[in-house]
Amino acid sequence: MDMAAGTFLFYGILNDFLPAQQRAVDFSQSISQRVAVKDVIESLGVPHPEIGLLLANGQSIDFTYLVQAGDSFQVYPLFDLPTVGVTSLVQPPALATYQFVLDTHLGRLATYLRMLGIDALYRNDYTDPELAQISSTTNRVLLTRDRELLMRSNVTYGYYVRNTNPKQQLSELVTRYNLADQASPFQRCLVCNGLLMPIAKETVLEQLPPLVRDGQQRFWRCESCGRLYWKGTHFQRMQAFIQEVLHTNPPVQR
Repeated sequence: MDMAAGTFLFYGILNDFLPAQQRAVDFSQSISQRVAVKDVIESLGVPHPEIGLLLANGQSIDFTYLVQAGDSFQVYPLFDLPTVGVTSLVQPPALATYQFVLDTHLGRLATYLRMLGIDALYRNDYTDPELAQISSTTNRVLLTRDRELLMRSNVTYGYYVRNTNPKQQLSELVTRYNLADQASPFQRCLVCNGLLMPIAKETVLEQLPPLVRDGQQRFWRCESCGRLYWKGTHFQRMQAFIQEVLHTNPPVQR
């Protein structure tokens, strides 16, 4: 194919994916004419689910737009999307509530999300095709630190987790998705993501350690895996951690 030059300008957190010399500046990029702009953008390292608005020569376009010589592209992030007077043709439909599926490297983050009561699907043996398929068929936001996974064509909702520390990752997601507004702590199993249901103490007495049997009155059972939960010595630490996260990232007023 003939090669041509186009210019690109990326805004906001999309610059996280670019080398320093290309961040927040217009830069020229050699392109193969008649190639979809989505392919060009992802060749630069920016996954399409992170994009909220795409302009070519000032006009809103979708990912199938075929690039032409001399095109000027402006690429805006899905988060903190500015008001620019045009309708986005790439922004996916808004989700009423957020549910997540996490890749195999984000197990601790999955536990923290479940602690907040957020639906977080995770297994340490999911393959990349499985993760993309689950995200696609169930409208779950795919969380990963693998940008190539987000570039799979069937992924609509996805986010590249910037931080590497699990607690910082949780704060990052609470901010990005306003999860403080959705949080309902201690409603999900930390191990399997199932919902917790109250259960009478007398029905589980034989399953309890002696100290728990004598000291606790309220119990919950995971409806999926059957694990028992109660407010043990760890509960106050978990509660303090949750309050810190939610206080640091309060709900956004709508």
